Amino acid sequence: MEDVLPDTVRTLTATDPSIGDLLTLNNDHETELSRLDADRFRHLLQTSFLARHIGGAAFVLAFDQDAGYDSPNFLWFRERFARFVYVDRIVVSPHARGRGYARRLYMDLFAHAARAGHSHVVCEVNLNPPNPASDAFHAALGFREVGCGVIHGGAKTVRYLCMEIGGQCIMSRTAEKIAHET
Repeated sequence: MEDVLPDTVRTLTATDPSIGDLLTLNNDHETELSRLDADRFRHLLQTSFLARHIGGAAFVLAFDQDAGYDSPNFLWFRERFARFVYVDRIVVSPHARGRGYARRLYMDLFAHAARAGHSHVVCEVNLNPPNPASDAFHAALGFREVGCGVIHGGAKTVRYLCMEIGGQCIMSRTAEKIAHET
């Protein structure tokens, strides 16, 4: 059996032994992430561009522009960017915060995205209900705002963010105009 340190970044599959803990972690943060059932979680893992985890304490799930994904936030980016990697969710358990897990997961994602030829990593952060810790974290990484949106019948307002990983975060002029009108 492979000897793995508990804080090693590993690929997350639908059959991983940590999947139950990670689904619970996701659903404990449903306000920020949205609730998933086990079947939906497995499906997202199987169709993702990248899914990584650090034990049962943290995970990231991302899709590229070609994913058959129906999230309104993902679709917002698809309308505006030709190529991108969309961070659907990233979460760290409260007991594991402050260990650099989220940063390590993002660095792994940036490297994987760059190797695949992507130059944009995008995500959204809740504006209402507010998520100041996520705002500060993404700003510290270098993400910048490229738009805002109101989703789920007005239940949430989000800020759309973009990180440049090898270039400038570029939207077409039309898309940029639309981004700031919505």
